[in-house]
Amino acid sequence: MYKPRVFILTDICNEPDDAESLCRYLVYSNQFHTRGLVACNSTWMRDAVRPDAIHEILDAYGKVVDNLNLHVPQDSPYPKVEDLKALVSTGPSVYGRKALEDDVPLSEGAKMLIDRVDESTSKESLWVLCWGGTNALAQALRHVHDVEKRSEDECKAFREKLRVYAISDQDDTGALTRRLYPDIFYIASVHGWNQYGLAAWTGISGDKFYKFDRGGPDFTKMTPEWIKENIQIGPLGAVYPDYMFIPEGDTPTLLYLIQNGLGDPEHPEWGSWGGRYAPSSEGGRNQHYGDVADSVIGLDGQEHVSNQATVWRWRDAFQDDFAARMRWTVSERYEQANHAPMVSVNGSGFSSEVVHINAEAGTRVELDASESYDPDSGDKLTFTWIQYKEPTATQWQVAFEVAPLVITDLSPDPVVPNRKIAVDLPSPGRCCMSPTTRQPVAEGQSLHLIFQVSDDGAPRMTTYKRIIIHCTNAALSSKLGEGERDPMEDFKEAIEKMRRV
Repeated sequence: MYKPRVFILTDICNEPDDAESLCRYLVYSNQFHTRGLVACNSTWMRDAVRPDAIHEILDAYGKVVDNLNLHVPQDSPYPKVEDLKALVSTGPSVYGRKALEDDVPLSEGAKMLIDRVDESTSKESLWVLCWGGTNALAQALRHVHDVEKRSEDECKAFREKLRVYAISDQDDTGALTRRLYPDIFYIASVHGWNQYGLAAWTGISGDKFYKFDRGGPDFTKMTPEWIKENIQIGPLGAVYPDYMFIPEGDTPTLLYLIQNGLGDPEHPEWGSWGGRYAPSSEGGRNQHYGDVADSVIGLDGQEHVSNQATVWRWRDAFQDDFAARMRWTVSERYEQANHAPMVSVNGSGFSSEVVHINAEAGTRVELDASESYDPDSGDKLTFTWIQYKEPTATQWQVAFEVAPLVITDLSPDPVVPNRKIAVDLPSPGRCCMSPTTRQPVAEGQSLHLIFQVSDDGAPRMTTYKRIIIHCTNAALSSKLGEGERDPMEDFKEAIEKMRRV
């Protein structure tokens, strides 16, 4: 199993959400290769770093790790608490850019970060999850370049191993780092200072506090009552604090990396539990990724289009999954808890890897998920196929640009529908045309299909498989299928409706 290498910077104790996110991280830590837990500061806590708070939560984790290991494969165990404690360190004690001044020594956290990057091979990335300020990252980059004076090629090789996901900017080094090093893979919501209600990551739980997408997200599984019943249980739940502003604001960084088959960390534009992001410059001039929007039907039955929707659309599933894993911490036998379904499509195996299929526009593709199963005897599985249109689109108006896939159930057993399906692809005139010149192209749209498998255990758990169908057009045809409309006609009609309104 592939495990992302993870290095966390946290301004823990600035408010409760860092501690909440760390508790969640630990019940998923068998999926990660943790390489650092660094207490840092931020604009909200400028004069303190609190590694003791990390140790307190790790102490609680140490009381439940044996139970957690009963619920995962032996070849993917949870890390020992002693090993995690050895990874706790501290960032600079001074705020922001002051850490970059010549008379400020290199912090232990920055030194650990340099060591962790250097220990990796050229093909191994280090994911730096920034839950607070980023001056430890900035200090590490400056030290490699200006103090050690590594060559330009060596510095570039160092930066190429970095993958950063920051919960906006929480000190004055984030924007500086992106300006100085445009080649660093860097995910961040960029907005007015402290205007966090504009950020995609607030879709984790911020709809009540920031008042976005009213009526769309379901807040039921973010209420204090639900958290008390489902999360604040056992020794680890006892150190999961009540929230102050919004619950778990830092959590989208780790949801982004969870190996559940939905996302691919190297493709922020595809979307995952941690949101969806796209390159912020044309032609890949930098490696920075910013917010995009998804169109989601909300709890109120209305369409909501926002960057936060890229996260809250998955809330029901990621909250249930968290609750199920917290039950593991208090379950002393495998049979006492629920476990996620195992999913395979067209013989892909049970990994989280994406299935890629090349197919001619206008043809039919068959997908067979019959090998999928639930490890808990007696659980009933529900199979759902969802076309995720936004990753295909080149611009905002996906409704006219991306044609719907036609899905037909081919399952032999009507009791378990959608185990096997046929997908009829759009014609070349819909999916293999240049969006600007409207001329046919040989390689057209890549259409994203999400296979979602949920059990009926308590709490429910869900596993995914992403299938990407790459449409081809060998004959360079611009033919439309029967009943299909040119997407430009749909666009003109939409514009006319807006004018009438």
